Formats: sequence, structure tokens, C-alpha cells
Amino acid sequence: MFINLIFVLFFNITSLFADEQPVFKGGQKNLATFIYNNLIYPDYSRDNCLQGTVQVSFKINQQGKIYYSEVKKGFGIDLDKEALRVVRLTSGRWIMPANHDTLVSMVLPVNFTLKGYKCEQRTKDEINAAISAYHAREGMSMVIFNYYDKKIPGNYNEADEMRIQAIKMQLGYDDKFIERLIKQAQRKLKQADSQGACEDFQMVRLVGSDRAADFIEQHCK
Repeated sequence: MFINLIFVLFFNITSLFADEQPVFKGGQKNLATFIYNNLIYPDYSRDNCLQGTVQVSFKINQQGKIYYSEVKKGFGIDLDKEALRVVRLTSGRWIMPANHDTLVSMVLPVNFTLKGYKCEQRTKDEINAAISAYHAREGMSMVIFNYYDKKIPGNYNEADEMRIQAIKMQLGYDDKFIERLIKQAQRKLKQADSQGACEDFQMVRLVGSDRAADFIEQHCK
């Protein structure tokens, strides 16, 4: 797999009048290296050849920490979530000029490109279908999450179990999926991304597995 990342900072019109702009510690090259080393290409997009540029807008306080961030332009899929996550990891690594307006937004475009997955064979219609399927998958996942969120404290309808198991099988929420999700969460912990790791650990819980219980107890309180 080859991931190509474009790192160029764009500023909104009001920032053009500032004398100096925030600089990532070590410069643009270090920024590119940092994000490349920390980015985890999402499984669904990788498996379905979903690629492109996600633009993340963010604001930085005088301590160089990101206090607000959002996807300015994306695809509404897991690429957006990962771009946002990895940009947030840069928080605290910015050198701030004294005259920087902390209300000004900056935009960091992150370009995801896959090589070696025969993605050039995918048609535009197939790509659009995969994006639509992602949204349908999200809705089905919420049915599972809601069921187990109620089941854990004992407030659930046991008659729904067979239907939930069928949906899990359809979505591939099996032991291999859970193992992969736990490993991904552990990698995020090494990146000091406890929020991202806990989201993964909680997802393990919400697909009906207790394999992340110890991790949740240790890291997600």
C-alpha cells in the first residue's frame, strides 16, 4: 500500500493580513512525516478503493493547541474521520506568532491515494456505489450498537438476538474484525490518541464482545 499525502496550509481571507502564520515544529517536512507516520488508512475505504482529498479546518490557540476542528470538505465516509483524527494529533506541535488571530481557521488538505490494490480498474459508478453502501452500513451498525448498549445493562428484547446476529454476519463483525479493531486501538494508544483508541474499544463493546473490557477499564474512564 502506498499512501500519498499532500500537506499545504491554506488560510481564509482574513489571515492573509497577518504578518506571520503558525508553523508546525520542524517545518512542513516534519508535518508531512508526522501525519504519514500516524495515519491509519481506514479499512472500508482501502478495501473499496476510496481515495481523494479531505480538507480539515482547524483553529489553534496561543499555546499551539487545536481547540476546534471539523471536516471542511470530504466524502462523508471513514476517510473524513481519519483525516480529522490525524490532524487533531498535531495539537500542541504548532509554533505560534504573537500576532496570530486565534479565531482564524486554517485548512490542511490530506490526500489519500492507494497503489497496488488494482484501484484503477474500479469505475466511477462502482466508487459511488461503495460510498452509498458505506452510509447504509453505518445505519445498520447503529442498530447493532443500540441493541448491545441496552443489552449490557439488561434492558433489551431477547427475541431480537437472532436478527442482530444476522446483521453482524452481513457486516463482517466477527472475531477477525474485533481482533483488527483492538490492534488498531492499541496503535492509537501508542500515538497518544486515547480518544481515538477508546472509540475503537467502545465499538468492540457495542458489537457484543467483552474482549476490550480491560482496555476500557484502564484507558477510557
